[in-house]
Order: sequence, then structure tokens, then C-alpha cells
Amino acid sequence: MRYAFVMQLLAGCEEQYLQRHQQIWPELAKLLKSYSIANYQIYLQPHSLQLFASFEAPADFDQAGLKQEPLMQKWWASMAPYMDTQVASDEPQSIELDEMFFLN
Repeated sequence: MRYAFVMQLLAGCEEQYLQRHQQIWPELAKLLKSYSIANYQIYLQPHSLQLFASFEAPADFDQAGLKQEPLMQKWWASMAPYMDTQVASDEPQSIELDEMFFLN
């Protein structure tokens, strides 16, 4: 199953965000793969600074479990200075997107 969502990058944080993802923690990549996440991609719309992300995972993907992982929360805390986050946590604010078209 494909998942897609948008997030908001803060102005002036483009380079830091890019560098952090070019040097993603190996243990974080391993964690995401342990949840069967594959083909994870993030794109930047440079004028609005909106981030578009998508990945593939099984239909029964345990999103709530991943959000509770201490390493995931540590990553979010490290990224919080660069993006809009939830009020009560460092989790990025995100809006899930509905698939409107797919050509295989």
C-alpha cells in the first residue's frame, strides 16, 4: 500500500533538512525497514517549503507503534527546529493525502 502526506519546512531550514536526511541515522533506516517501510521519498516544493513524502508499507502497517518508538521520537526531536510540529510533541505536523491516480 502507498502512503502519502505533506509537512511544512520552516523558512531558512532547507539546507539543514537536506543534510540531515543525506546523513540519516543508520539505526533509523533499520527501524523504518523493520516496519516494512520501503521506497520512502521526500520532495520539497521550494516556493511554499511544503514537503511531500510517500512510502510503501503493508496495509496493516503499525503506524501507531512506529510513533511510539523511542528512536523515532528522538529523530523527531532532532528535526523539530526545522519544521512545523505538533503542539504537544516533536512529531511533525502532517496531512495525509488521498490517492487520486496511479499508473503502474
